[in-house]
Amino acid sequence: MATLPEKDQQIVEAHTGLIHRVVIACQNREMVPDLDDILKQAEQNGWLQLVATIRKILAGAHDESLLNGLDEEDAIIVSSILRGLQNPETLPDLNAGADGAMAAPGIAAMVHGARTGNLETLQLLGTMAQQMLKAGGDMARLAGILRPLVQGERDAEKLTQGMSEDGEKLVLAILKELDSIDSSTVSH
Repeated sequence: MATLPEKDQQIVEAHTGLIHRVVIACQNREMVPDLDDILKQAEQNGWLQLVATIRKILAGAHDESLLNGLDEEDAIIVSSILRGLQNPETLPDLNAGADGAMAAPGIAAMVHGARTGNLETLQLLGTMAQQMLKAGGDMARLAGILRPLVQGERDAEKLTQGMSEDGEKLVLAILKELDSIDSSTVSH
């Protein structure tokens, strides 16, 4: 697989779960029962063009003209989906190393959403935890602390127990993001 420019790679890594779900759903819609919920949530978060394009892909359109009119980030995500449909080996690795700078904001947002009662986010977090368990190592340990995080546990020492240095960095980055989210929620 050709290496993407760093910015493109970061965008793809941030949306790995969505990219995989769309490719899997194109092959067998029943394998991704939560995709409609995820797409609705993405629309509510302002990703209208991306969701409209993903719906076209799900309907069978797989040509490069889908990229017309998309902003840079959406185009990178759609390109990755299209490449994955043509050659699954080009899909981003679900089990890639724990890059806290990329993963922490997304995980923290999901923990916060689940904590505030968003059922779709809670379900997505559960699905993500299952994938993390399969990956083993720090990812499995991270899966094991998602529930305590949702329940409000913030003791870094307790949460990072048994993790490698990279795993600890990721958990600390998640805690920092959660603190930031909690602070901004309280101030509004």
